[in-house]
Amino acid sequence: MTIKDTPEEWEVRATETPFVGNKTSVRTDEVVMPDGSVVRRDYQVHPGSVAVLALDDADRVLVLRQYRHPVRQKLWEIPAGLLDVPGENPLHAAQRELYEEAHVKAEDWRVLTDVYTTPGGCDEAIRIFLARGLSDAEGVRFEAEHEELDLELARVPLTELVRGALAGELHNNCLVVGAMALVAARADAGLDALRPAEAPWPARPFDA
Repeated sequence: MTIKDTPEEWEVRATETPFVGNKTSVRTDEVVMPDGSVVRRDYQVHPGSVAVLALDDADRVLVLRQYRHPVRQKLWEIPAGLLDVPGENPLHAAQRELYEEAHVKAEDWRVLTDVYTTPGGCDEAIRIFLARGLSDAEGVRFEAEHEELDLELARVPLTELVRGALAGELHNNCLVVGAMALVAARADAGLDALRPAEAPWPARPFDA
């Protein structure tokens, strides 16, 4: 038996969008169940995101601390951002986010893992990249606004992030999934066996 997610789409009898926000919206579908019944399913429609686990030569991960209003906490995270433009190349978006949030560039990029954040209530898909060969970016720093005005940056040993995640001290999904995936990749075939940076991403097809 092959353990692999597969595409499938059940019949939708009707759909409506009761809320449209700046970046996301809420959709209500009437979905036909296997027994023929029809039920309503509400979910958030999301453009998708990218995140970057940037690893330096000292085995430290570049992290940032940012206020997240829905959970009323300051969370340690890895650089991440929305795929604002339909069909946008996720690698280009990830490189932009690393530059804007940390003013850093990387020489080596790989796909670390792809995940759905909350597939029971949101269609957000995130591609988490591994970036190595870090150096300071050139040019003018990106002008921060809103929550980013209070941003803190740090470089933290990977082992400390894993410890914090297992201890319930770190909660950002991209940071936790990224750190664990990196440890798993090293224990398996090694980091050079990870998918190339522009590997296909069926959840969010993009232009090369």
